[in-house]
Amino acid sequence: MAGFSTHTVTNQPPPLAGYDLFAADRALVDAVERHTPDELLGEVRAELSALGRAGGSAQLQEWGGQANEQPPRLRTHDRYGHRIDEVEFHPAWHRLLGKGVSAGLTGAWARPAGHVRRAAGFLLWSQVEAGTCCPLSMTHAAVPALRADPALAALWEPRVTSTVYDPELRPAAGKPGALFGMGMTEKQGGSDVRANSTRARPLAEEGTYALTGHKWFCSAPMSDAFLVLAQAPEGLTCFLVPRVLDDGTRNVFLLQRLKDKLGNRSNASAEVEFDGTWARRVGEEGRGVRTIIGMVAATRLDCALGSAGLMRQAVARAVHHCTYREAFGGRLLDKPLMRNVLADLALESEAATALALRLAAAYDDGGERERAFLRLAVPAAKYWITKRCAPVAVEAAECLGGNGYVEESGMPRLVRESPLNSVWEGAGNMQALDVLRALQREPGALDACLTEIGRAHGADHRLDRAVRDLFTELADLEGAEGRARRLVERLAVVLQGSLLVRHAPPAVADAFCASRLGGDHGGTFGTLPGGLDLASVVERARPVS
Repeated sequence: MAGFSTHTVTNQPPPLAGYDLFAADRALVDAVERHTPDELLGEVRAELSALGRAGGSAQLQEWGGQANEQPPRLRTHDRYGHRIDEVEFHPAWHRLLGKGVSAGLTGAWARPAGHVRRAAGFLLWSQVEAGTCCPLSMTHAAVPALRADPALAALWEPRVTSTVYDPELRPAAGKPGALFGMGMTEKQGGSDVRANSTRARPLAEEGTYALTGHKWFCSAPMSDAFLVLAQAPEGLTCFLVPRVLDDGTRNVFLLQRLKDKLGNRSNASAEVEFDGTWARRVGEEGRGVRTIIGMVAATRLDCALGSAGLMRQAVARAVHHCTYREAFGGRLLDKPLMRNVLADLALESEAATALALRLAAAYDDGGERERAFLRLAVPAAKYWITKRCAPVAVEAAECLGGNGYVEESGMPRLVRESPLNSVWEGAGNMQALDVLRALQREPGALDACLTEIGRAHGADHRLDRAVRDLFTELADLEGAEGRARRLVERLAVVLQGSLLVRHAPPAVADAFCASRLGGDHGGTFGTLPGGLDLASVVERARPVS
């Protein structure tokens, strides 16, 4: 057969590149518009579209791949044998992190609508290369803890909220921008931070200490400073540990090894030893958990946002593939069973986005009721959204068939990343127990959540029935620890249902309530009941800007 070629490429989708991640995400656009004051909306839309176009570009996708494929390297000593304790990153890592900083992803606390616009940007940025989100998150979240000490806040807050990325290690006073990390867990205690054994010995200067101990997980070890917990004479206390001291010398910060992680490969997570390491106390002695809890809450919200972003990217890739791929005489997108799978995935993604942005809006409000709402809703959302990320990523990869199992598709990177946020900042059991503590000790938190849920009362009978079932669960909290996950799941899903019933298109709300609240759903994705407008649900999730 003259002229026949075995290398003609047909029936392959075009690359999902050169598009606006923000404008193509209808659920995110709607959430931003819902929670942004009218007078700021044009500015916020333009800001997020600029970030979305950058994140959806082929160039940044290439940088994300490079950063992931060339993980950081630990250099403990220089060529002469001097201890330097540095981590080397691929240039693509620095480019991506610099763009994240310049986009304001560490600067939510002082801007109008700062948390909503920053949350939306963080959700977008997690789709480019999630590894860079760790230092961005830690730096953003350090602000509440720093404000426990006005002198520290005056020095550090302008730098951590800066839009200038400065990777050089030098004293904070000479830097236009700075990054923060965190070190709480230790090998003998894990999530039980009160079991920490790192010791803090007071020095002559008021508020300064020498730390000695070993941190099992230290996030973002090339940051300029770290918030850590250690045992002071009066108990567990929060401390600020700078990498470089005011006189320009390096603080004692002994990097023992970098963790070889399942995913999040571009980001360095380290074990670090303190041996007479200089530290400044943050807050009161013995009240370290209370001091650092604001940072923990902010990073937990970022875990939910990050998982929402990963789910969105996985669903976008799956829908994009099925839009162009043909099989059995037509587009995969038009096959009833594939449409069911895609719609089911899209529901999970939209529900995660709606709840995460609602929490960000509560931070912007700052009122007492909204703070009470966050106390319960943040751990519940962190628990549920991060738990849903891994099954969504795996199912979305399967939508691409064998192509989804190949590294070039980008899906394996999403799959490896997908469990991370469920583990980070307190794994599932820790979140569930935190919800129980809030229910038992802070009745105002439950009242705020029920008020939020009640705004949809009467709009959908399946939601109303789910709320009644939730009341039954909440009526008896004695011995509730064994069923805490069940309770937290119900709370999170009812919150999502309330938001979707009020704000999502009818097709989305109907399908969510039928499957997640009405009980008409199987054990896997693609088991939505009949009679729903699934075509509209899938079309809403299609990445077209």
